[in-house]
Amino acid sequence: MLTLMVKHPEAVSFANAKRNTTDVTGANISLKLDDAFMLAVQDDGLYLQEFPVNSSAPLVSKETKAREIWQEIIEGAWKSAEPGVIFWDTIIRESLPDRYAEEGFQTVSTNPCGEIPLCPYDSCRLMAMNLTGYVKDSFHSEAYFDFDLFKQHVRIALRLMDDLVDLELEKINRIIEKVEKDTEPKHYKRVEHELWIKIKEKCEKGRRTGLGITGLGDMLASLGIKYGSEESITVAEQVQTTLLVEAYRSSIQLGKERGVFPVFDAEKEKGHPLINRIRRIDPELVKDMALNGRRNISMLTIAPTGSTSLLSQTTSGIEPAFRLYYSRRKKVNDAKSGKSNQHYFIDDNGDTYEEYAVFHHGFRKWLEHQGYQPDEIKTFNKKDLLRLLEESPYAEASSDQIDWRAKVKLQSALQKWVDHSISVTVNLPEDTPQAMISQIYIDAWKQGCKGITVYREGSRAGILVSEKKLDQQDFLETIPPKRPVELEAAVLRFKNNEKNWVAVVGIYHGKPYEIFTGRAEDSFSILESVDKGKVIKSKGENGKNRYDFQYLDNDGYKVTIEGLSRTFNEEYWNYAKLISGILRHGMPLKYVIEMIEDLYLDGQTLNTWRNGVKRALLQFIPDGTVPTDNACPHCKQASLVYQESCLQCSQCGYSKCG
Repeated sequence: MLTLMVKHPEAVSFANAKRNTTDVTGANISLKLDDAFMLAVQDDGLYLQEFPVNSSAPLVSKETKAREIWQEIIEGAWKSAEPGVIFWDTIIRESLPDRYAEEGFQTVSTNPCGEIPLCPYDSCRLMAMNLTGYVKDSFHSEAYFDFDLFKQHVRIALRLMDDLVDLELEKINRIIEKVEKDTEPKHYKRVEHELWIKIKEKCEKGRRTGLGITGLGDMLASLGIKYGSEESITVAEQVQTTLLVEAYRSSIQLGKERGVFPVFDAEKEKGHPLINRIRRIDPELVKDMALNGRRNISMLTIAPTGSTSLLSQTTSGIEPAFRLYYSRRKKVNDAKSGKSNQHYFIDDNGDTYEEYAVFHHGFRKWLEHQGYQPDEIKTFNKKDLLRLLEESPYAEASSDQIDWRAKVKLQSALQKWVDHSISVTVNLPEDTPQAMISQIYIDAWKQGCKGITVYREGSRAGILVSEKKLDQQDFLETIPPKRPVELEAAVLRFKNNEKNWVAVVGIYHGKPYEIFTGRAEDSFSILESVDKGKVIKSKGENGKNRYDFQYLDNDGYKVTIEGLSRTFNEEYWNYAKLISGILRHGMPLKYVIEMIEDLYLDGQTLNTWRNGVKRALLQFIPDGTVPTDNACPHCKQASLVYQESCLQCSQCGYSKCG
């Protein structure tokens, strides 16, 4: 996790670091936002940025409109799901380890997913309890959560986590021993040796753990409770409160048996918000802790548990189910396709595939509880599945259906009983406006969340696409708008090798609809001085479509050039028809241009038909720019590269060095 205080003068540059997904890889980024900044955003005020941050004598200091910085943060989250935001004053205010800042436990950043705010040299130790295992009589009206068993297991789990600290110390001691025995001179291994000594010191002095939960979404469904409802928030908070109390009870007992963490000081923890909340529900526990101490400086978190949830076949962390079912295909022998209770797909090559649904494990359990047999479930068609889904406790409770307000409210309710933090993502549909992301962040700050991230569907390549999106892509056939007899057109010129060529682009509702290209010779030479006109469609004597170009000369007379296709090279004519067909069916222009760029056509010289057509279409992208960070200001193509320490265009030869 890479983090930076919003107070830093380069905060905006940092927020934009992952707009280009190739610049920063292998790390998440988040901005640390203090209360002063959030208040300035809320009041549309100024915010002081300085470097060094929080210095009494900063070298750089400037006042900036907070909402200008805020807009960059929101736009980045909208476009690429980053940066995330960490509400830094809330982190520090709610952090028990920060009461021991003088002993080296001052929080400076978080682990990669943000669920554990950490001081330098400390470790991220995680364990999650699967909540679905504590639901008895799942999916029945008598279903209940076994709190007695849960309490017992929480106390055991905290002991296991403390054992994990000892196991870590054992391994650290072995590493230190090896470094000390290595034959290199001391000054060569000094840095490595000191690093491991510092890690060992933090481990011994704090004994930090990260006990959490997973499977909340399935737990709620098993109890017949809709995720995101008021009841779900109440039940989830009751579970998390129980977890906190029993974990602290176990740590106090471990302190009596094994010794408290070495820097424990009850006086330093007086008045801490979390300790005050525990006192309200269990005052005897707080008295016991003040008197006897505890084993661990802090011990709770809620991690994403992605891999863990896959292994346990449950929803992850406190997330709802991402998707309840999706379709897969398996190639089969043609002879099997005669079975009437199976669904089959035949591809363009005539190969037969069996179609079947893959279910979220909890949804499958619910179906079995309704009396459906496993073999029967495999044969359900989409219509049956949608009907059953609406009848299930998972109805309107998958990640793309949850109201973000409920998600934030749930997170804030649980955060009160988590001494570290929570990793959670608010999933949003593709058409979500930036203003909604802004409101989500503001509400999360107001409600006491320590951090939050959003993912707008489609904002990042390589992320799973929803079933609805897949359905649309699989089955939606586009119908191009009917072409008017006369179509407004623009004329653009380019070089194809040493020859002058023209491109006539037919325009429908302001967007390219079709393209014709030809050599600028004979009757076409007149087009070298024409910028616009009309393309008129008619039927030729052979019954085929005919396209003529018409324009007004300087005297206002109509001039018609017959047969736009007559000087075409046959290969270019076919490519132009292909491009026109794609344009008519509405493919976004930037993807059309990418497709043209990938055509295996002509050489690598600058003046080619392919490059000429690209340049012609680039004129119709808003502002004349390509939506990339390396667009040439001259030819507008994404082709700027560094050569010999100078930024140059590989397409038109433009050079920033003159």
